[in-house]
Amino acid sequence: MVGTPRGKARSAGEGRVAWVPTLLKGRPRQRRDLSWQQRQGQGPELWLVIVDASGSTRRHGALAECKGLLAQMFDQAYRQRARLTLLTASGREPRWQRHGLKASAALQPWLQALGAGGGTPLLAALAQAREWLVARARQHPAEVQRCFVFTDGRLQRWQALAPLPCASVLVDIERAPVRLGRARQLADELAAEYWHLDALRRIE
Repeated sequence: MVGTPRGKARSAGEGRVAWVPTLLKGRPRQRRDLSWQQRQGQGPELWLVIVDASGSTRRHGALAECKGLLAQMFDQAYRQRARLTLLTASGREPRWQRHGLKASAALQPWLQALGAGGGTPLLAALAQAREWLVARARQHPAEVQRCFVFTDGRLQRWQALAPLPCASVLVDIERAPVRLGRARQLADELAAEYWHLDALRRIE
């Protein structure tokens, strides 16, 4: 289990859900296990968000549901003054969207316009992310890194993956009636906390 982020989060069931500490501290079984957002926070923090926007994530509203959670995370990043780096995996190759910038309202139009299509270059995205995080840590040694991977895990096959070099969460957005369940295997290999998007919606 990965550690909790810096700063404090309320355990009282009121206000906005603080998804980052909630996701990182473990798997809540009911509403009272959630962490709740506070104005105060300690940093600096860098959140790397990897979004699988391949064609399969368009089915059954998977990406649309994912974008709702991302909007909440971006809002929390803004309030905590965390820096965001965004990497999308779709088409033929991953694409970097933001590089360590402060979260702002300018992210919302980008998020609304984010669509799904093409192939699934997720493995390439993970490899690039790993290299980027290591290089970033050398440049900013005091920065606390968090990595969030949103994917339906619909890959044909892959070789064993090395864990990501920071506290990580993988959110499984597979919504098909018949699920392959490969995202959980990805999370295990990446040493990431595993969640399914449906479980998050039930406890919100």
